[in-house]
Amino acid sequence: MSTETNLRSAEFDPTVCTYWLLSGALVLTLTIVGIPLLLLWFPIGLVVTKRYLARMECVLTEKALKVKKGILVRTEKTIPLEKITDMGMVQGPVMRYFGLHTLSVETAGQSGDGALVSLTGIKNAKSFREAVLSQRDVLATRPSAVTAANAPAEAVGDVSLLSEIRDSLLRIEAKLDQGSDQP
Repeated sequence: MSTETNLRSAEFDPTVCTYWLLSGALVLTLTIVGIPLLLLWFPIGLVVTKRYLARMECVLTEKALKVKKGILVRTEKTIPLEKITDMGMVQGPVMRYFGLHTLSVETAGQSGDGALVSLTGIKNAKSFREAVLSQRDVLATRPSAVTAANAPAEAVGDVSLLSEIRDSLLRIEAKLDQGSDQP
């Protein structure tokens, strides 16, 4: 297993717990049947949201974005930076009040409509997003590790085969030009 340097770790804002509590309370209130459950939601929800936040982790390495989250069902995802196509930022009116953003990671080859990973409550979300996208761009502009000196044998063979084909085509073109000159 390769050891990669951690370039940056995301810090999560504790006010995201209050946002999640209020979001849950809004859903319970809108369902009307859930109104009596509000008495249970606030004490239980406070414990659950704090535990969930404590288990959230997002680390930017040289080549990937590593995300861990979950309480009962732990989810760990490693997203190669070269696969990231965009990182969207969402901020609704309640999130704006709390100063929160949701970062959504979108990748090439991703199936489904939603984002591959959504992270709510990252402190300095804009700068973290820019750090990820900048590292992705650095990785994309870095020259490939495979050069002619250490290329696999079949790659070198492919180059010589292409050279032979080019030379053959040039000879054929020369003969065709000679044949068109004669009456």
